[in-house]
Amino acid sequence: MSWKFRNKSTNYANYLAIVIASVVGSLTIVLLFMIAKVYKLENSEIGLHDTAYIALYSTICACINYVISGFIPELPTHLESAPAFVLYFISLTTVLGATRYIPRFITSFKMRHIDKKGYRTIVIGAGAAAKIIVEDTRKNLNNKNKVVAFVDDDVEKIGKIYSGLNIEGPISNIQEIIKAYDAEEVIIAIATLSKERLHEILDLLSKTDVRVKRMPLFNEMAGPNDVRIVNVDLEELLGREPIHLDNSEMYSMLKGKTILVTGAGGSIGSELVRQIFDAHPGTLILFDIYENATYDIQMELVRKMKKGHINDIELVTLIGSTYNEIRVEQIIRKYRPDYIYHAAAYKHVPLMEDSPAEAIRTNVIGTYNVARLADKYKVKKMVLVSTDKAVRPTNVMGATKRFAETIIQYFDSKSETNYAAVRFGNVLGSNGSVVPLFKKQIEDGGPITLTDTNIIRYFMTIPEASSLILQCGLYAKGGEIFILDMGKPVRIYDLAVKLIKQAGLVPGKDIEIIETGLRPGEKLYEELLLDKKRQKKTAHERIFVEPTEPAKPIEEEIVEISNAFGLDKEVEDVKSMLRNIITTYHTENENH
Repeated sequence: MSWKFRNKSTNYANYLAIVIASVVGSLTIVLLFMIAKVYKLENSEIGLHDTAYIALYSTICACINYVISGFIPELPTHLESAPAFVLYFISLTTVLGATRYIPRFITSFKMRHIDKKGYRTIVIGAGAAAKIIVEDTRKNLNNKNKVVAFVDDDVEKIGKIYSGLNIEGPISNIQEIIKAYDAEEVIIAIATLSKERLHEILDLLSKTDVRVKRMPLFNEMAGPNDVRIVNVDLEELLGREPIHLDNSEMYSMLKGKTILVTGAGGSIGSELVRQIFDAHPGTLILFDIYENATYDIQMELVRKMKKGHINDIELVTLIGSTYNEIRVEQIIRKYRPDYIYHAAAYKHVPLMEDSPAEAIRTNVIGTYNVARLADKYKVKKMVLVSTDKAVRPTNVMGATKRFAETIIQYFDSKSETNYAAVRFGNVLGSNGSVVPLFKKQIEDGGPITLTDTNIIRYFMTIPEASSLILQCGLYAKGGEIFILDMGKPVRIYDLAVKLIKQAGLVPGKDIEIIETGLRPGEKLYEELLLDKKRQKKTAHERIFVEPTEPAKPIEEEIVEISNAFGLDKEVEDVKSMLRNIITTYHTENENH
């Protein structure tokens, strides 16, 4: 279409044409913008994508009006020229964009220049996730953080300004940066971190007085828009990768079989039950003296069976004690298990010091009953859950578990059943561990009490421990004591500090840590569980086998101890009797 410049005298026809063109053009703009939902754009969240959207439809409107002007000869020349078309597009885009950007600019300016009160916060990472955190702290009145700086390792970012805040770095200087900005909290906002790098950063932060939170890693996210902030998990603060075991062979071994788990309601026992359930055994027997916890795990599995339409597993839940020989025999004789995982035991060190007879009754007599009946009814394998405290024990609990190990090795020497024991350290979050105690003390407002600031322990997670036990059941050929490479020991004081920070509090300020002194039978330093020079490696790089000692007859000792329950013996008399049988059992004072 060719366009000519016209110069006509103004008359009523011209004015009418202009009015008609203006009305048609305006209605076109309004109708088109309504269809495109331009009017529904959220002003407070407008961005580059929205601006491009406005520009696109402004261009379409300008083109429509330009075409309309060609069909109305009476219109003046300002709508006929190409420069006028460009100016019309620019003006429309500018007006529509400005009316939406100006409120956001005003809000942003206010939020950046108002001295918001809150925790002075440093964000590690200067990317998209970090910007989301900053925007939330500026807009969300319920957010108690005030971001004061970013920290990043990218040399091209360090020294620049991002979202109005300085980018410091590298992350290795985080301790100095925290001091310089007087920071109270740190949020880790890098979703692409490896677990190893995350542990390194957490280790750096553990030496400061700040609270620590983080955004989830990519492999933890529920979806692409998952930008929640989570508290630092205790397992991450242990400073090592979780131990992952290949359970495929173990699943094949247990599939369709009859499995008995004693102590099934406990921390380890219940996780054993969960993992065995995943192997689809034919019959899974839960046996425990504590009805409440056993009922909980039973209901959990029942719900899982209903949800997954699982009907090929017979779930049996029975209440009773392992030191009740008649009850144990009733169960083993009726169900004839292929495998027994013996997790029933008393494990709380200080309580067992005051009740040594009960520790012997459950940990020794109970183990003897299960082991003897496993032999009698030709169970394929029996695996005992033991402890690192059985190594040169200084307490009743450790001594009774060492006695249980000798029972296992004794029966293995004379039975077709394969017996084995699994020895490992403290389990995170288990009943009786320091973690639930510390968390409860934090919830109560403190103080946290620990026996000695220098005390150290080896730790593992409940799933790790349970998976190890099942793996060792696979490797067991008879009489072995399996040991896990648990990595570096953890200082309990450091664990307490990290737990306080995880709760969003400051150690020594919000929650005090008080030293109370070692309890009876408690070691300051846990025995070194792993000696790679002496112990044999298995097919798994983290599982080792303790050299087997010649099995010793224990029948006379069992009779002696059993008879002692009918006597009115004092606590020290019971300990002395135990010490005569387990010659490596000495109190901590005797060792020093």
